[in-house]
Amino acid sequence: MIQSQTFVIMREPQAAPGAQRVSNPRLERLFRAAERRSGFPASVLQAMAYLESWGLPNAQSPAGPRGIMQISEGTAKRMGLRITYARRHHVTKTRVAVRRHGKLVYRTVRHKSTYTVLVRDDRLRPDRAIPAAAMYLATLERRYGGRDWAIWAYHCGEGCIADLLTVARRTPGLEGAASVAKLFFGCNPAWNRDLCGAIQQAMERDYSPTYWFRVMRAQQLLRMYDEDPPAFHDLLAEYRYPEDLAARAPDRLSVWLKPLDLVRDAALGVAGPGEDGLVTALQDPEFLGYRLDPRLYAEARDAWRAKAMPSTIGTLAYVAFETRRLYKAWVPEEAFLPLDVTALLVPKEDDVPGTRLMDHAHGQVFDLSLADLPTHEQDCLRFVLDDLGWNGDLGFIQAPPGTAILHIGCSPTSRDFFTRVFEDARAACRARSAPWPGP
Repeated sequence: MIQSQTFVIMREPQAAPGAQRVSNPRLERLFRAAERRSGFPASVLQAMAYLESWGLPNAQSPAGPRGIMQISEGTAKRMGLRITYARRHHVTKTRVAVRRHGKLVYRTVRHKSTYTVLVRDDRLRPDRAIPAAAMYLATLERRYGGRDWAIWAYHCGEGCIADLLTVARRTPGLEGAASVAKLFFGCNPAWNRDLCGAIQQAMERDYSPTYWFRVMRAQQLLRMYDEDPPAFHDLLAEYRYPEDLAARAPDRLSVWLKPLDLVRDAALGVAGPGEDGLVTALQDPEFLGYRLDPRLYAEARDAWRAKAMPSTIGTLAYVAFETRRLYKAWVPEEAFLPLDVTALLVPKEDDVPGTRLMDHAHGQVFDLSLADLPTHEQDCLRFVLDDLGWNGDLGFIQAPPGTAILHIGCSPTSRDFFTRVFEDARAACRARSAPWPGP
């Protein structure tokens, strides 16, 4: 989970400049001084400043927090930071027409308006904001009994943590949750739906349940930047958005699928694993838990559309298996509806607006439709996808946006694992004598 946060950090154009800023000697002295005073580790403070503001003292969030540590105004006052406003007056003059003694004359009218200006904000001074944040975090650590809880509370607020702990205390097996990781990975919709709902709500709001993991990864990356700069920049290059190096990569698939992965530009000469690495998708809905759209292989000339890389078919089989396993644990009395696969290999020449055709030309992705999937089954599928995504094994988006189509692909580092899943599934299908048209 900590490793999976690499994408979230390194896809940002500010990843390298931010590392340079928070590693400069002046800020490092402030972090170390704050550690001596508070007892809270300087490396954690540095990692949080890196994530919160990329080391910019005047950073401002649209939500209100400001400064290198992104402190809200209410929290700043609790920390003892001074934020001072002054009242100012602005006078404007306008000429208006009035009738006097039967004649139209003009007179000048003065309008006075009052406004406030910010004259002092300690949040914008790293020498004040960093030690204040360190003391606050040390207080949170003592209150919640763990540094991970303090870091989470810093990101989402103490009220958020109180609500989540209330849910955790009534969750069997998690009454005394000792760590953020135990709470996060202890939720499962089949056994503790309330906790899952609370975690999901927090994820949709600000991704705060993963913040502690992200801080831990930022620590590692900053250490790498300091001790092995070439390795840091090599890793950075892996996560740059190839279509626009100055832009933020929109999703994991956009950086995982490299030009060298491209299998073909058009559906010509697709043969088999011996020539282009592609295999025909396994077909046994009752056993595998997914079914291919008949249009993928209805005609012989379109048979290539039912092909993909072995790791892609293995990912599909794994997702379907885990979704069905979770669904049967949750609602054992209801039948499982096989997942609908709407696309595997698609050539670039197909003109489908909004579709990620280049991804499909790689043979490294597949599409699932949620249109006819029951609600509980959709919940199980999304939980499985989230779980694999949190671990960095999977990327998925809605494509085209706003539709019921999920566009899914595995990470380069997990392709060997999912290829073995494919081989196991193929052997199992053969043992069942299931219909299977592939080589």
